[in-house]
Amino acid sequence: MKPTLLLSIPLLMFFSCSSAQNLETVPSVDLEKYAGTWYEISAFPIGPEKNCRCVTATYGLTGKGYVTVLNRCVRKGKETSIEGKAFIRDSKTNAKLAVQFFWPFRGKYWIIELDENYQYAVIGHPNRNYLWILSRTPTMDSALFDDLVQRAKQKGFDVSRLRMMPQD
Repeated sequence: MKPTLLLSIPLLMFFSCSSAQNLETVPSVDLEKYAGTWYEISAFPIGPEKNCRCVTATYGLTGKGYVTVLNRCVRKGKETSIEGKAFIRDSKTNAKLAVQFFWPFRGKYWIIELDENYQYAVIGHPNRNYLWILSRTPTMDSALFDDLVQRAKQKGFDVSRLRMMPQD
């Protein structure tokens, strides 16, 4: 099986899970500031990503009504990647997106915490089964990380499921 296909299997699970549970997002996102590379500091492990290191997501703006997405990781010493698109689902805030790696499946990507300088972000799914803590740098201050974890817990996430992502 191709490495990119292995990386995408958990995404199919992500796309197929939907819930109308209320989850508050940030009031607004400037997609130009959000574009660029983010490092996965911690997340709920899903599928083959459990065996990854150095996970990053790079977002790019297009003039076509969507954002490009490039997810990368290192598995068994080799880089693997998958490309997708993110569609804005709330044009008032830009905080709710639907990410698609395989047509017709789309997963909810809600920005629930965002630094005013766009140095960290927390992404969640309204069913609380998916959570990512992202940073513009490969490491994050431990006090900040602990604060973000506490805030995610207050929003109903089972933070005991969080796993640190090696970024070496």
